[in-house]
Amino acid sequence: MDLTEKQLDSQVMYNGGFIEVLKDTVLLPDGSKSSREYITHPGAVAMLAMLDNGNLVMERQFRYPLHREFIELPAGKIDGGEDILVTAQRELLEETGYVASEWIHLTTAWPCIGYSDERMEYFLARGLKHVGSKLDEGEFLEVFELSLDEAIEWIRLGKITDSKTIVGLFWLEKALNGCWPAP
Repeated sequence: MDLTEKQLDSQVMYNGGFIEVLKDTVLLPDGSKSSREYITHPGAVAMLAMLDNGNLVMERQFRYPLHREFIELPAGKIDGGEDILVTAQRELLEETGYVASEWIHLTTAWPCIGYSDERMEYFLARGLKHVGSKLDEGEFLEVFELSLDEAIEWIRLGKITDSKTIVGLFWLEKALNGCWPAP
């Protein structure tokens, strides 16, 4: 069965600083028409930055849409046309003050498939050296260390609820435990 929906028309509902909201008219597989509203996003990277002691570099950050703080992996938006590894290196330095000598692309995930084309590129960063953070203007966060075991427990306890972080931590746990071959 072909499940493809074909775009007939597209209308920009909102064009902001880095997201755009579209409303498309689509032809459904059965021949009827419907509309689809969605957000276009340039994509992002998330880094599983592992210190020599095995702990991960994590962040605590206030997220305005939900009016609360979250525990997260370091992450950031891909600038237009930027290579994803360059983005990961830039964001790790800006947010945490670390540079890494080893970078491994782990996987790609799509966190919001029902309403956005955003993709998340995951990297493992090792061989970390702290050289000083360079936060963007208006960016405030706390950087701290956390063991992978404790991070997984924090997911169970509801202390870590951010989906990009949960996906990255579970992916890393499987790779380090030998359940999945590490790239």
